[in-house]
Amino acid sequence: MQNRTVEIGVGLFLLAGILALLLLALRVSGLSASPTADTYKLYAYFDNIAGLTVRSKVTMAGVTIGKVTAIDLDRDSFTGRVTMQLDKKVDNLPIDSTASILTAGLLGEKYIGVSVGGETALLKDGSTIHDTQSSLVLEDLIGKFLLNTVNKDAK
Repeated sequence: MQNRTVEIGVGLFLLAGILALLLLALRVSGLSASPTADTYKLYAYFDNIAGLTVRSKVTMAGVTIGKVTAIDLDRDSFTGRVTMQLDKKVDNLPIDSTASILTAGLLGEKYIGVSVGGETALLKDGSTIHDTQSSLVLEDLIGKFLLNTVNKDAK
């Protein structure tokens, strides 16, 4: 009888551990089981979205206010179109707000940072943020630095 109680206790403990790991994996990956009914959609066009992925964070003043839901290529302007889902509680963004692709840390993940503008007209569901700043690509900076150094030596 004592063996049976210990086996059931160990089994329940193991099951609780597996559930805790599953919950942790969902939290770290950014997935959630909650519905997205209290959100609205915004679009932004960037010249370079290098490193930005679907489910990346959208932040304002360091606070997460949404996530990236889709990344497409606009065939007319040949720029990257980013679709964002923002929380309804942040539905008072002016139309001249700015969206920038930023990096968390030196070599960290990319996310979108929104800076508030000063207009009185507000962005609505399906609106586009026109003022954007593209991703900073480290390889491009290194290449420009090296080419600039080589050009100075050649003179």
